[in-house]
Amino acid sequence: MARLSEKIGYGFGDMSSSMFWKVFSYYLPFFYSNVFGLSLVDAGVLVLVTRIWDAVSDPMMGIVADRTQTRWGKYRPYLLWVAPLFSIAGILLFTTPDWTYGAKLIYAYVTYILMMTIYTAINVPYGAMLGVMTDDSQEKTVFSSFRMFFAYGGSFIALAAWEPLVSFFKAGGISGASAESTAAAWQHAMTVIAAACLVLFLLTFALTRERLKTVSTVSIGKDFRSLLSNRPWWLLIAAALCFNLFCTVRGATVAYYFADIIGFDTTIGISLFGFDFSLLFYAGLFLSVGEVSNMMGVACTVPLARRLGKKSLFMAVNAALMVLSVAFFFIPVSPVGFWLMLLFQILISVLTGMMSPLVWSMYADVSDYAELRYKTASTGLIFSSSSMAQKFGGAIGGAAVLWLLSACGYVPRTDEQLASQILISQPESALLCLRLLMSFIPAAVALIAILACHFYPLTSECMTDINRQLKETRP
Repeated sequence: MARLSEKIGYGFGDMSSSMFWKVFSYYLPFFYSNVFGLSLVDAGVLVLVTRIWDAVSDPMMGIVADRTQTRWGKYRPYLLWVAPLFSIAGILLFTTPDWTYGAKLIYAYVTYILMMTIYTAINVPYGAMLGVMTDDSQEKTVFSSFRMFFAYGGSFIALAAWEPLVSFFKAGGISGASAESTAAAWQHAMTVIAAACLVLFLLTFALTRERLKTVSTVSIGKDFRSLLSNRPWWLLIAAALCFNLFCTVRGATVAYYFADIIGFDTTIGISLFGFDFSLLFYAGLFLSVGEVSNMMGVACTVPLARRLGKKSLFMAVNAALMVLSVAFFFIPVSPVGFWLMLLFQILISVLTGMMSPLVWSMYADVSDYAELRYKTASTGLIFSSSSMAQKFGGAIGGAAVLWLLSACGYVPRTDEQLASQILISQPESALLCLRLLMSFIPAAVALIAILACHFYPLTSECMTDINRQLKETRP
């Protein structure tokens, strides 16, 4: 049984990753189109191309990590080696050079590809560690729950702090000497986040251990052939891709939704203990409330998975997500509607919070299945596929949001309009598109996830038998 400190340490790793990932997913499309100065079409192509490269590079990193042997283990040393590069790349990504449009576009491709490559180099080994920290399927779910609890905690911190950090630096920062440009403020806000991420990954390295020693004795070609013939892997990839697509579409739409449907200066009234006051209803609040709710969902995952089984819980959660997403479309833009939006965000986020540890734990089960059936220790390769699904979902979702908005006539803001928080007139087609991106489109994705998971064969009973056989064959 692993110590509590090790479970917390493992959670710190995804806390770091998620602080970056959520800022990338929710604010980077908006940054490219409204701060950096790219057109919606160019920004969409950029997001798609770079994340597809990122997804393709995941299996390469998985193969390298599977064949790494050090005194610290196979996967853990990458946390130490890559963490500084991870933070530096994040700062470069949110830097806006004062160049021509063409040069800036090239810079955006170079820095985004660099960031995603480094993200792969640290996150594929980090994820694969789950397969070698314990041989107990239920404890893997516990580790995965700690991971996702801290991941959502990190996301909450990053999202709640992002807009206040940007505003703080725009006002001159600590010195308060002079106001900064919007672009400089975004860069300095990312510098703060990047420093925190570096510390968290170093803590993960210090607090965790690899307990299982697995050795890959087959060729790379056989590893790939085994993976491609692994039916549970294919089904889980499809289901996980849909889950990540669901989250990315909604998340990438929020900044646009609040800027053009809710408005920049909208407030919600609160009456508490006889005192009446107003709270600014902005994208950061909406998203950070969702992250706290995600943490609540993570806390429910282990008991519900034990009671219902991982497969049944996955399907039930997606069914509920589908219903709630459709209902979100009909919420009015009014004071009462704002509270309903927050309520629905809480409910949806509790459900998506259950999904994340569930998916990672299911990948660990797929890894055990592959080790027993194909006699190959390809944990890194299999876990890299989970990262691949996450990134494909992010790539497709982020690009789709930008392209759909462009096709529907969305009008991006200039830097001056964004800095002044001017409410501009959008065509009705663009406003309808934003409402669909928050409702019916993610609902359709959740339905596809249910269909994929229906055929997934690794039930609780099946995994109990697999773990028993592996204990007899492992050294």
